[in-house]
Amino acid sequence: MARRGRFRGRAVDPGVDAFLGIRYAEPPFGPRRFAEPVPVPVSGGHTVDCLEFGPIAPQAARLPGAPVWRPGDEDVLSLNAWVPKRGDGLPVLFFVHGGAYTFGSSAQPDFDGTALARAGLVVVTCNYRLGFEGFGHVPGRPDNRGLLDQRAALRWVRDNVEVLGGDPGNVTVAGHSSGAASALFLAAEPGLVRRVVAHSPPNRVYAPSFARRVARWVDASTPESAVTSAARLADAQRTGPLGHDRVLFGPVADRLPVPPPEVDLLLCHTDHEYGLFEAVGSFRPARTEAALRRFARDWRIPDHVVTAYLALPGPLPGADTPPPDAHVLLAGDFVYGEPTTRLFEAHPRARLARFTRPPARHNADLPFCFGNLRGADFLIGGPPDAEAHALSRRVLRSWVDFCATGDPGWTGTHHWGPPTTPRRTPWRGVPLPPLLDPPVTPPDPRVPRCRTRGA
Repeated sequence: MARRGRFRGRAVDPGVDAFLGIRYAEPPFGPRRFAEPVPVPVSGGHTVDCLEFGPIAPQAARLPGAPVWRPGDEDVLSLNAWVPKRGDGLPVLFFVHGGAYTFGSSAQPDFDGTALARAGLVVVTCNYRLGFEGFGHVPGRPDNRGLLDQRAALRWVRDNVEVLGGDPGNVTVAGHSSGAASALFLAAEPGLVRRVVAHSPPNRVYAPSFARRVARWVDASTPESAVTSAARLADAQRTGPLGHDRVLFGPVADRLPVPPPEVDLLLCHTDHEYGLFEAVGSFRPARTEAALRRFARDWRIPDHVVTAYLALPGPLPGADTPPPDAHVLLAGDFVYGEPTTRLFEAHPRARLARFTRPPARHNADLPFCFGNLRGADFLIGGPPDAEAHALSRRVLRSWVDFCATGDPGWTGTHHWGPPTTPRRTPWRGVPLPPLLDPPVTPPDPRVPRCRTRGA
């Protein structure tokens, strides 16, 4: 066992203690359902056992090696900390998990903070409300409840991390995918964040009108309608109504924010982002040029950009023909690569990394950042070899140095992996509209209909 002031954790490494399942807000159910998070005061009168991960947020996903949500799990707003056994006033890394704002948790093995803590950081991860619970539109209740949860957890860190050996004045908020976009939103509050690490933030926010139509799609227009459980909502989210993108929920906003100029910013994207979604079957590449151009029109991508991608040299390994590969690259650059690069160009204190080590798909960089290559064969393209472990040490060190000093080891742009052919030329002058307001098709009759009310 290990103690840090009011918290009792456990040793996970000769040099690292973990404090798991620390409640930062009350369960967001019953009268608190669809409301702002209610902070939990930290009692100074007794020591709290923090030995196991807390329950995860309601969701339909089942992720390898991670706990699943079960109906009845309600105390889902908790955080975890990995702490070096020795040292105080250490830099703090507050990491927000991704998962399309709909699935995932801080208990995934990918986000184990032991290696980063061993290198000198206090690492904090948190759970937050997902899907309809976190981002669905409920009239009379606040939008973006998942972001409000994250902010409550970050304020908990500000107020309590000193007990765990961290410096509340040196907090870096980080995230991957939807967690990276969340980190950009969190950085907007003055005084909470000194630095931001954002890996593959999607250029996706949603118009209020779209959020209202999604709410009607799940038959949840008012909190006073017929009662159903979080389990019914989780089931309803298994099938999305969008033709090209199944992501139903996300921040209701008019744009992805640019952090204040005084905040240090470290950005990264991978070279073949949508290769992950193709591999898991959630994205079907267009098999003909005509289908690719229809896709581009739906996403408001100009024809000349499509023509440039069709002319790229040869398919990547694993692609059958040039058009499918062009589709995967086009979608990845539109949602992740080009917006991330423009964010880098717009911020005076930004650094950019491009992760190009094959397969260079979405999420492929994350095991290298956390130093958790074991069990990550699918993401990184096979069993880790000496080269992979050496790269992981360099990437992890860049995170640690950035959190400590704001300098990851380079200025401007850096490559993790071999240089690749730039694909930016056709995007010059092309708007990248983040505001999504697409039509929502009628619900699939096979999907359970559901209504919501705080209960």
